Amino acid sequence: MALVSTTTVASSSSYHCDHPLRPAAARSWCRPRSRGGGRLAVLARARGQLTTTPKEEAAPAASAAGERGRYSYEVDSLIDRLSNLAPRGSIARCLETAKHRLTLQDFAAVYREFSRRGDWQRSVRLFKYMQRQSWCRPDEHIHAIVIGVLGRQGPALLDKCLEVFQDLPADARTALSYTSLIAAYARNALHDDARALLDQMKAQGVAPTAATYNTVLAACARAADPPVPFDMLLGLFAEMRHDPSPAVRPDLTTYNTLLLAAAVRSLSDQSEMLLRTMLEAGIMPDTASYRYIVDAFANAGDLSRVAELFREMADTGHTPDPSAYLGLMEAHTRIGATAEAVAVLRQMQADGCAPTAATYRVLLDQYGKQGRFDGVRELFREMRTAVPPDTATYNVLFNVFGDGGFFKEVVELFHDMLRTGIEPDMETCEGVLAACGQGGLHEDAREVLDYITKEGMVPTAKAYTGLIEALGHAAMYEEAYVAFNMMTEIGSLPTIETYNSLANVFAKGGLFREAESVFSRMTNSAGIQKSKDSYDALIEAYCQGSQLDDAVKAYMEMRKSRFNPDERSLEGVLNAYCIAGVIDESKEQFEEIRSNMTVPSIIAYCMMLSLYARNDRWADAYDLLEEMKANRASNTHQVIASMIKGEYDDSSNWQMVEYVLDSSNLEGCDYSLRFFNSLLDALWWFGQKARAARVLDHAVSYGLFPELSRDTKLVWSLDVHRMSVGGALVAVSVWLNKLYARLKREKDLPQLASVVVLRGEMEKSTITRGLPISKVVYSFLNDTLSASFHYPKWNKGRVICLKSQLKKLQAAIDSTNGAAVPGFVHMTDSRLPSPGSKVYAREPQVENGSAHSTSESLVEEEKESELLAL
Repeated sequence: MALVSTTTVASSSSYHCDHPLRPAAARSWCRPRSRGGGRLAVLARARGQLTTTPKEEAAPAASAAGERGRYSYEVDSLIDRLSNLAPRGSIARCLETAKHRLTLQDFAAVYREFSRRGDWQRSVRLFKYMQRQSWCRPDEHIHAIVIGVLGRQGPALLDKCLEVFQDLPADARTALSYTSLIAAYARNALHDDARALLDQMKAQGVAPTAATYNTVLAACARAADPPVPFDMLLGLFAEMRHDPSPAVRPDLTTYNTLLLAAAVRSLSDQSEMLLRTMLEAGIMPDTASYRYIVDAFANAGDLSRVAELFREMADTGHTPDPSAYLGLMEAHTRIGATAEAVAVLRQMQADGCAPTAATYRVLLDQYGKQGRFDGVRELFREMRTAVPPDTATYNVLFNVFGDGGFFKEVVELFHDMLRTGIEPDMETCEGVLAACGQGGLHEDAREVLDYITKEGMVPTAKAYTGLIEALGHAAMYEEAYVAFNMMTEIGSLPTIETYNSLANVFAKGGLFREAESVFSRMTNSAGIQKSKDSYDALIEAYCQGSQLDDAVKAYMEMRKSRFNPDERSLEGVLNAYCIAGVIDESKEQFEEIRSNMTVPSIIAYCMMLSLYARNDRWADAYDLLEEMKANRASNTHQVIASMIKGEYDDSSNWQMVEYVLDSSNLEGCDYSLRFFNSLLDALWWFGQKARAARVLDHAVSYGLFPELSRDTKLVWSLDVHRMSVGGALVAVSVWLNKLYARLKREKDLPQLASVVVLRGEMEKSTITRGLPISKVVYSFLNDTLSASFHYPKWNKGRVICLKSQLKKLQAAIDSTNGAAVPGFVHMTDSRLPSPGSKVYAREPQVENGSAHSTSESLVEEEKESELLAL
């Protein structure tokens, strides 16, 4: 139990005790920091200078100098001299010059300073010196202070406390010195000794005070092995109530001590009795009192009774303060009783107690956890009419809507916050940037970062992590790496989350060498070891980069590092097996997912469907579709299976498909990218080209694949390097039909038409031409357009068609004399093959892309190779 120093007893009738029977509940909401203070704190933290406070790092002498001004000049000088005194130095010399100018009150100030520092050795030395002097012999006040200093150092110094107490003549001992000694024993959990001292002082004719009883009460209430019966605590309480002296009347500290003891013991009836008693005595509960009352009834499982008590208090003119209702609401939300928490808000309003911002924050957060986002919006509108929202309220909203997938709404709320004049703090900006990162809102993320720097704050590692993630979802690799390097330059050291975020940026595009470099820098330079998320990023990078053996090795290394794989880890390995086309291993991995998860995700099902279709295992594919349709626990599985089978093409049913696609987008860009890639892959290999095109349109409308199509006067470009093989073929087919329309309509042709299949270091390697996505896209383009596309010498990660070839294609289109041709690729939905059908033959191996290159095109390519920006 933490007791206030006995130095305050001389001027106060009672101690103010806090109650560490258990740790005090952390405040959920903090007051917004001031502009200057917040920035300085952020700046120091970003530079790694705020691990300890200056006060904690300073030497005792420097600390005393920092406190200069609290005491008189003589006291400050004496504190400095004593602080700098050598262990065997003379205290008499320190006091020589000020011998007749110091009073006992000055010495008390010196002891208070040493008590604050915990410097008991100097306190004892000074006390022994004073004992030998007639001009400054310690009085009871000094004895009490020294006992308090020693009592804080643990049980080892309790004997010294007793020596100091016994040095005081018996006739000079009052409640002050006894209470100080009792507090020393109580602080060290010796409640029996504390109680014995109370009995001793009464036997000696020394009248206890309320502070004395409070100290003993707190010590007994805190006892745990064995616990003191509550009846014994009530016995002490009864002694206080029946004591004729006004100095022993129970005060707020007394009641809070008993209320906390009742809460720990789940004694709701005794808690109610104590509340009624303190109201009868004219003592109003404070925030701690209400919290203990609520905890007592919560532990007893009878929270509804608390609302009745509050109503009774309001009816008798003792309306509880807002903190009482807030504590009750928090108790309801902890057990998920949202309706009851809302009822407390309405009762609060009916009782005439105005809700505070903290009151609404509790409900906003609870609605968000339950996914009731319309309720969040409605409650926030109500709040704005009742009490102005503060920074903490907006921070809650950012977390709620960010976790719910409403990323653009977070940005809109941030602008609303600025318009209303509410100043964001760093937590605000971190929350907004996190939402921008999940939603791929890189432009908004840059604006928030600009705001941080303009306001004089230093962006934290968490803020930069959000920016890097947002840039990554737009495939802006160079910009993400620049942001990563910039944060280290300004002193915001990257965390493991930052490294993982940067590695994920590269992983999505299959830039596995860049991802390896990130983790090499993390482990070798920063000394940070890989986490499970690090291995997940590596597995995805290897899969997208077609390094399938390395993906499996990364998974095995993760298991050896004793990380438990989650759904993403297991799906990453399944993706590697499916790309490799190994059916038995894929089925085994799928069964492992089924055994670890309640239901395999849509992503896992689509991977298996694509694998079965590519290998003409139609019976297995249809069994899997029927399994999805029969899944009563997930409507999403039913809708996707029906859509693949062509049962939801009409407008009314397609709305259900759109709802499922919308729901996937709420999970963030990371999940959505994997979801749409797997779905597009399955649709393509099932021959459902028209449906795949509609799904791709939805993905693009959600902001996924922003790099997909970029047209300038010089280049018409398609970028499929972050797509699955089937997804890339869907995108290429749609793009070729758009190319057909443009060739038919436009006369000014670009110098190049380009399809990007790879990015990063692998663009320089010729082996990339044999990778699945490169090989399949290259073959599809030339099978469709009769050798019009080829690999350029200056970049191995793209397939291009030069202007001369585009003119030939345009001439061929013009020669059709207006025949109704929809495009280069017929985007129709094929009938599902019957079991046993052989639809797909293995693609021919292409060693390089030069088979379709002519000497004419190579000459023109060399001349125009600088037109396409890398």
